[in-house]
Amino acid sequence: MTTAFIFPGQGSQAVGMGKSLADNFSVAKSVFDEVDAALSQKLSTVMWDGPSEELTLTANAQPALMAVSLAVVRVLEAEAGLDLKRDAAFVAGHSLGEYSALAAAGTFSISDAARLLRIRGDAMQKAVPAGQGAMAALLGAELDLAREIAVAAAQGEVCEAANDNGGGQVVLSGAKAAIERAIALAGERGVKRAMLLPVSAPFHCALMQPAADAMRDALAQVSMRAPVVPVVANVGAAPLSDPDAIRASLVAQVTGTVRWRECVQAMAAAGVGDFVEAGSGKVLAGLVKRIVAGVTPVSIGTAEDIAAYKGRNA
Repeated sequence: MTTAFIFPGQGSQAVGMGKSLADNFSVAKSVFDEVDAALSQKLSTVMWDGPSEELTLTANAQPALMAVSLAVVRVLEAEAGLDLKRDAAFVAGHSLGEYSALAAAGTFSISDAARLLRIRGDAMQKAVPAGQGAMAALLGAELDLAREIAVAAAQGEVCEAANDNGGGQVVLSGAKAAIERAIALAGERGVKRAMLLPVSAPFHCALMQPAADAMRDALAQVSMRAPVVPVVANVGAAPLSDPDAIRASLVAQVTGTVRWRECVQAMAAAGVGDFVEAGSGKVLAGLVKRIVAGVTPVSIGTAEDIAAYKGRNA
């Protein structure tokens, strides 16, 4: 069975994440120390002690989630003999998780990934004034219907499909009034449920262009190597290995749709039957189960999860 390692995005953060890894494994503690040093901030203290409101800030949540994911990978390498080049066919991540995937596969250093995600989080937060943008989840809608609703709701404003998460879950992003119109239209078009999301900015739509420009500048300054295994990129839903193509894809990702359903389908079509979610929470494992029939994804985010994984693979 071919394996892919997948890495969660914003929304998977929780106070306390990564603490059991740091307490039990020195290699995990080293990851958190490296991120703290790269950011000149005790981000690990925010992760473990809160408050939740501070951890949820985009500029904190993004590097924090990457830190937990990379801590998991380092512990698996030390404790379970993981070698991504040997053991995985692909890596992939949801939105910011793509940076985690690339760091795990050696494209970025952990320090560079942390600094890039801090820049990304700040830029995304600043791109749209507070209260002017919004995001909404449509549950029970496939991508084509969601796009039809977005076009009808736009009325000259931005309203776009931000995430195609699979299992009939599509997220729209754009101007607040347009998103509110989309929610009303969704009910008329037979969507089971449509609801505003508690986010601080309208991610993955054209309103994020200032953040895309900031990331183009930031990524141009960072050394990037070819990943040891291909990354299945959000915007193309296809594997990439060339650093220049990866750089361009990461810039496009800021304003583009996260095609997660198609990413998972592409990996499954290439023979992946074993999906391992490395990091906080179990969001991606749940999505994978809805996208690909007959798979049982594994989520690894705690010391207990590491022990269970070692037991299964002994």
